[in-house]
Amino acid sequence: MLLHGRGFNRLNHYLFFIAAVIIKGRKMFRKLLIITLIGASVFIWGCSDRTVENGILHGKVAIGPISPVEQAGDNNEIPCEVYQARKIMVYDRKHETLVKQVDIDCNGRYRTELKPGVYVVDINRIGIDYSSEVPAEIRVQSGLTVRLDIDIDTGIR
Repeated sequence: MLLHGRGFNRLNHYLFFIAAVIIKGRKMFRKLLIITLIGASVFIWGCSDRTVENGILHGKVAIGPISPVEQAGDNNEIPCEVYQARKIMVYDRKHETLVKQVDIDCNGRYRTELKPGVYVVDINRIGIDYSSEVPAEIRVQSGLTVRLDIDIDTGIR
């Protein structure tokens, strides 16, 4: 029985060596068997110890208007509680299961780590909040960053 594939070449040599030892004697076979089992355990443990690095989703959220009769170009500072009331919602690919709820800081920024995969990003809608940027499908890759900026229209006129 020969095993094929990357990393099995040494294992095949061990198997042939074990067969030769069986022919020569049982005492040597027992010692070799123990050494082989330890070596195979280390080999298997080393191959299975692979971790997947997460990716990052981040972005900037703009919210407005926050008061009626807000003129274009007005620089109204957004209170922290306006951002804190809204959340970034990360769903599975089918937009059925909530994977993560992400807070928005007082500067309108958010950031979270996600396992590699495809997700749907949305917001928790408060009142008549609307955004044309979400829901949005994103692909997170290991070690990479995805940026998604979101403009939320509060509907206040």
